[in-house]
Amino acid sequence: MEDPRQVILRPIISERSYDLLEHNRYSFEVARKANKVEIGQAVEAIFDVTVLSVNTMNVSGKPKRVRYAKGHSRSWKKAIVTLKDGDKIEAFGV
Repeated sequence: MEDPRQVILRPIISERSYDLLEHNRYSFEVARKANKVEIGQAVEAIFDVTVLSVNTMNVSGKPKRVRYAKGHSRSWKKAIVTLKDGDKIEAFGV
């Protein structure tokens, strides 16, 4: 994955992610095949910040049902990126 925009899909906006902003940690949905090194390099390239650490987790889809049909929501990968003190990402609007 050469293009950083293919690695970082979107920021995650939630109450928990806004609580993590106090500790200079940002949450993103990332490509399922991306590893921690690629995620860190992509965040540094897109937002021009210094990444200290990257934590990733696979979020499994929840079971869903519509009338008689059973299924599940999609599975995806989440990354929580810790930045150096003083760095900030303006995309989160804080």
